Amino acid sequence: MKIAQIAPLSETVPPPAYGGTELVVSLLTDELVRRGHEVTLFATADSQTLATLEPGAKTALRHSNLSSEECMIYTQMQLARVFERADEFDLIHSHVGQDAFSFADRSTTPTVHTIHGYFPPLSKKLYKQHYDQNFISISEAQQRYIKQLNYVGTVYNAIDIDRYTFNPEPENPPYLAFLGRMSKCKGPHIAIEIAKRTRIPLKIAGKIDHSNEKFFHEKIEPLIDGEQIIFVGELTSKEKNQFLGGALATLFPISWNEPFGLVMIESMICGTPVIASKRGSTPEIIVDGKTGFLCDEDDIKGMSAGVCRIVEINREDCHRHVTKNFTVKQMVDGYEQVYEKLLKQSSSKNENVFSMMSNAINELSAK
Repeated sequence: MKIAQIAPLSETVPPPAYGGTELVVSLLTDELVRRGHEVTLFATADSQTLATLEPGAKTALRHSNLSSEECMIYTQMQLARVFERADEFDLIHSHVGQDAFSFADRSTTPTVHTIHGYFPPLSKKLYKQHYDQNFISISEAQQRYIKQLNYVGTVYNAIDIDRYTFNPEPENPPYLAFLGRMSKCKGPHIAIEIAKRTRIPLKIAGKIDHSNEKFFHEKIEPLIDGEQIIFVGELTSKEKNQFLGGALATLFPISWNEPFGLVMIESMICGTPVIASKRGSTPEIIVDGKTGFLCDEDDIKGMSAGVCRIVEINREDCHRHVTKNFTVKQMVDGYEQVYEKLLKQSSSKNENVFSMMSNAINELSAK
């Protein structure tokens, strides 16, 4: 198959630190190449890939001084280049959301969109206008938020399990881990409250987006004391492995419908159970009572109780759960099945069009 993969330009593929979508795109693209497909990756020029790389920006736009409008222009120019070359590909796989919709509408090459994020109100309206395009959800829960879309499959995200180290025992003295954006919906303030209630130190890692600076400086930073509450900033892949693997438990107290949280499977592959809000995809990823605990949103008392019960969780069960359900092989198998399904549909559609044209020509000739 000749496949075009379109990655966001906000981050490098793979990302050096934070960047869930770009990590998934990297794993998917490289495995497709290993399986013999001819893949072209449209991403930043400093990306590392086994595929043919077509750069849309020199480096990750997140680290540039460009305005959001200027970043959008880069994305539009990248999409224009992809779809100008659409005839070169059997299939186009977009990971950039609604930005690609109008381009895909005008293309005869089958295009599929993996939805990696959430649906803001205006975005929902736009998705609904393009409901008949091909969509892949990253969890069953994600499909509930816009039911009308043409979902052609659900494919769970994955991690390269060989890049993570299983840690049979947490570090001593123990600590709790929080890894994620410093935004209210991710719940770092809830994690801090849990740490205070259980009197176990909390290490917080993650990036601070410009849009979340006010929340971080007003609600999180004043609580960081370097002893009970410790902020370690963004982590590299190696640092993240050690950070999660050494924790007693990872806290995931989200207050939004997370479509898929890579942090959960990254934690569990290291052997560290996850205590999470029962929202979005978390019930599909965590086995309550076996690989962690699921609690009601904002149930600080319940999550704190989960920390106290964490010794009931077998860390080997956490590791096995990921190796059984969230490997690169499983993810790419899922995507290949979707690709083949779409190509068969496209071929059948083209045959019908050809047949209709032939019949029309024959009828005209008979007259």
